[in-house]
Amino acid sequence: MQKKFKAMTCILMTLTLSLIVGCASIMEYAKKDQLKKNEEFENTVKIEVPEETETAPADSAVTLTTTTTTLPGAKKKIAPVKKAKKTIAPAAPARRQPELESDIGFIGRRPEKDPYGVGEKITHDVSYMGLSAGTMTLESRPFAQVNNRKNYQFRIAIKTISVFSSFYAVDDYVDVLLDYENLIPSVFKLHVRESGQLREAQMYFDFDKNQATYWEKKVTKKDGEENKKQQWEILPYTQSIFSAVFYLRFFKWDVGTENAFRVSDNEKNLIFRGKAVRKEKIKTDAGEFNAIVIKPDVELRGKFETIGDNFIWLSDDDHRYILRIESKIKIGTLVSEVEKIEPGR
Repeated sequence: MQKKFKAMTCILMTLTLSLIVGCASIMEYAKKDQLKKNEEFENTVKIEVPEETETAPADSAVTLTTTTTTLPGAKKKIAPVKKAKKTIAPAAPARRQPELESDIGFIGRRPEKDPYGVGEKITHDVSYMGLSAGTMTLESRPFAQVNNRKNYQFRIAIKTISVFSSFYAVDDYVDVLLDYENLIPSVFKLHVRESGQLREAQMYFDFDKNQATYWEKKVTKKDGEENKKQQWEILPYTQSIFSAVFYLRFFKWDVGTENAFRVSDNEKNLIFRGKAVRKEKIKTDAGEFNAIVIKPDVELRGKFETIGDNFIWLSDDDHRYILRIESKIKIGTLVSEVEKIEPGR
């Protein structure tokens, strides 16, 4: 896990780095549909995407108006004025948990301004050593229900362009479900179709037990079919490596600001740390943006380590769109930069 962070601009490069290795077209496998079947996961997690995703807020008030008719000649009765009941101000909310995380810009666990809108889609061009290799999309899809709880439904997808696919073909995506009220991950479902492998994986975060469960079915040309299941203890409010990509946009970022949150993957618990190092204006195919540049690092078992020359550019506004990711690796630089933004609603 630590190596992933160093080589791939913290979390997001987990997918994009796969563009630069291997050979040939998407792998074929006669039993590929069986890789998607996971009865244990399906019996544990119930996921529903309702047809109607917009409903009136649960606490919205309805005002009823009553009209009284007075007969001619009748004395009009004046209702006595009722004394208003003395209201008691609610207690100030406790500090946002966990204390590791900043509470600036939040009310409890919820953000004061939600950066996401349903239907948002950010498209990036992914290049290696200046050559376009593929596209990456980051989407905010209609809300889902996970075990009867409202969840954000995000998707990261990456696909090589036809020229680069002659070296290594990639057509991957991951669906990320994040609890709406608590901003903690519920599930991710990873679908990998590449030249060298096919893989289906699911991960479930059970915060009642503070336990993560990961299932994986994979087939490779070298080793054939492999199945794996992992289970380990996690800390409260821990993000997955994929939910972290979306979670960092909930935070306020100003030059000098440092934000941190817990992340867990592959039986390891660590801390993501990011520092806003500067502001700058960048020109992209999607337009010109005021941006704030984040330098990510990681802490594992209390040991702080830099992950090299890696940076994330966020738009300097309430949306905090991911505009650019830059990762210097052993040979060359991997860059993912926005070419189109479709705002949500």
